[in-house]
Amino acid sequence: RESEGSGDHTAKAKPPTRPRLAITGSLRFPSQLGPNLRRMMYRPIPTPSSRRSVISDSRSMLVRVACAFGLVAVVALCTIRGSNLQAPIRSQKIGGVNRASRAGLRNLKLPGAYFEGAAPVNTKGSMTETYQRSLDTLGANFHKKISILGSTGSIGTQTLEIVDTHPDKFKVVGLAAGSNVQVLADQIAKYNPEIISVLDASKVDELKSILSAKGVKKLPEILTGPEGAVEVAKYGDAETVVTGIVGCAGLLPTIAAIKAGKDIALANKETLISGGPVILPLLKEYDTKCIPADSEHSAIFQSIQGVPPGGLKKIILTASGGAFRDWDAKDLHKVKLEDALKHPNWAMGAKITIDSATLMNKGLEVIEAHYLFGTPYDDIDIVIHPQSIIHSMIETSDTSVIAQLGWPDMKLPILYSITWPYRMPMPWESLDLIKLGQLTFKAPDNKKYPCMDLAYAAGRTGGSMTTALNAANEQAVEMFRQHKIGYLDIPKVIESVMEGHKNEVVNKPSLDDILNTDNWAREFAETYKSTELVV
Repeated sequence: RESEGSGDHTAKAKPPTRPRLAITGSLRFPSQLGPNLRRMMYRPIPTPSSRRSVISDSRSMLVRVACAFGLVAVVALCTIRGSNLQAPIRSQKIGGVNRASRAGLRNLKLPGAYFEGAAPVNTKGSMTETYQRSLDTLGANFHKKISILGSTGSIGTQTLEIVDTHPDKFKVVGLAAGSNVQVLADQIAKYNPEIISVLDASKVDELKSILSAKGVKKLPEILTGPEGAVEVAKYGDAETVVTGIVGCAGLLPTIAAIKAGKDIALANKETLISGGPVILPLLKEYDTKCIPADSEHSAIFQSIQGVPPGGLKKIILTASGGAFRDWDAKDLHKVKLEDALKHPNWAMGAKITIDSATLMNKGLEVIEAHYLFGTPYDDIDIVIHPQSIIHSMIETSDTSVIAQLGWPDMKLPILYSITWPYRMPMPWESLDLIKLGQLTFKAPDNKKYPCMDLAYAAGRTGGSMTTALNAANEQAVEMFRQHKIGYLDIPKVIESVMEGHKNEVVNKPSLDDILNTDNWAREFAETYKSTELVV
């Protein structure tokens, strides 16, 4: 800046120095913008006394003009970015439920994520953490102590198959199960955990009897009920907790594990769908990592490794299409429970298989991807990929598309969730593209799969609406399995719950708000009266 002097405009002007622009505090100050620019543009300039001072003053004026326009550009950009971080625009409706218009963000394509998600990506700190862990886990240095929530289910048993392949690399610290004490007893005898939990307390005596018959003399600490799973989650020196408990029941144990400083291998998508607003701050507060263990989000996580902050443009989730991908929509009224349980590619539990049939699983994955990777809903797409070989893709800001491919087997994403960023050698069959022959894709049918639109609508509404969506879906699927409602009633139950909750949405829910919404949504769903012929 030049000296303004004390009113003597004939004073010799000082040579202009490099201009500096410092902005502190909030960048939203439209009321101050005008006066600030006027001061910069119209500040008195000393009268030149020589040609040299004329040149100096001219340069100074140009510098002021450049700074002024630079300030306008910075304020405009920050204001635009800020506006996209606020509450979603709600202009369309789906069956009475408010749905956000895509126009806002589509009109302005800014690369990269808009907030720091649960997964360790998209930030300078996460890249540094990944690099450091890579160096710390080279070859023989790798060893991991783990606990498994839902050990007798699909995720739990496949995790233990990985342990069987490399027993020298893993130590099982704790196991939490439901009521299958026969399988749990086999696991206790084989892996010798320090602590276990059984959801059904009435099964403890049977468990002890089976263990005695197996000759197990040293029993682990045995706990029961939901509280037992919480204790297993936070117990001892386990470094990673695999969360394989189905549904919202996995939320409290996951929170306990985070507060105990343990990394999360997240196979329970409902944890973020229902509790994302609570989970994200806790991960940051306790400096723990959340690594996705389901196939789609693991594919995204693997694909984004090495992509610098701001480089992620779009997420593309692939879907098999479920049990009814080859059915005409007009025939869905004929669906029986056994039809919905026949997944063409994956071997999974009953609940997730039915979610796949309705494509609600993909809608829930959209919400989970939003919380995991900090990506706006308008930048998360779904594509039907019947072969289930490409498990998901990302598009970077330069339009490159990166995908993760593999046979449809859950063990690979589970493995990476407990070994990240180390790549552990495994004796599995390699993917053979020649043997595979072709990969095909098509757009999902929104009329055939109405649950997708409901999930997007809930996500854009945000707050406690995603909790209501998830609880309604869980309850609707359970009612379908009990033959209380028909297959086509499932989205109707969910929509009715969302409609009932739309005026009660909590924008920044606490844990109590989330649990209360979950309970209310389940009770409300139970009041639905089916108009379909239940078969």
